[in-house]
Amino acid sequence: MIRVLVVDDNPSVRATLRALLEAESDVSVVGEAGDGLTGLSTARRLRPEVTVLDQRMPVADGLSVIEELQVCTRVLVLTSSPDRELVAPMLRGGASGYLVYGDFRPDELLRAIRVVAAGGSWLYPGAAAVALDEVRASHVRARTVEQRVAQRRALRRGFGLTDREQEVLELVCAGASNADVAARLGLSVRTVKNHLHHIFGKLDVSSRTEAVVRWQGR
Repeated sequence: MIRVLVVDDNPSVRATLRALLEAESDVSVVGEAGDGLTGLSTARRLRPEVTVLDQRMPVADGLSVIEELQVCTRVLVLTSSPDRELVAPMLRGGASGYLVYGDFRPDELLRAIRVVAAGGSWLYPGAAAVALDEVRASHVRARTVEQRVAQRRALRRGFGLTDREQEVLELVCAGASNADVAARLGLSVRTVKNHLHHIFGKLDVSSRTEAVVRWQGR
């Protein structure tokens, strides 16, 4: 038996969903809620396999509770909004499914609930496109970060700093004073100043600020 919680601020929608779902032999509506906060507390108490969640509701909308909600139940978003600005954060928040009123048949909703309850995902075409774009964007962001890290490492190798000089400069970048650097590395303040003199020369800068900017590749 798939236990379902319906969270929607429209009583007519909740009644319609209850009638549709309870006509099935393998589905049972174990609770209802008219706002996000009540839905979250009910889900924590009842632990349904699937929560059918609306996006726009009073007190707390679907987006504000989905991250906490998906910890104790799988979430199928059922809403009237196909807007990309709402679909993407709901998917990032942990929704296992997303359907838009008017774009699915009752039998499709039932299949979606069964698939989500079994651990799968069910997205209407528009949401699937958003999910694919999110994956692509994440991949591009990861590659960009990797490229920047590689470029920064190559730049730093070109400066020719010794391991000790790098330790000193990293502490300076973190805001440490000469005395702080000396205490952290077990050096004298004079030795730290000598290291900084050599660092400034290798980086072709004349101040701590310029050294930090150059080292961090800004």
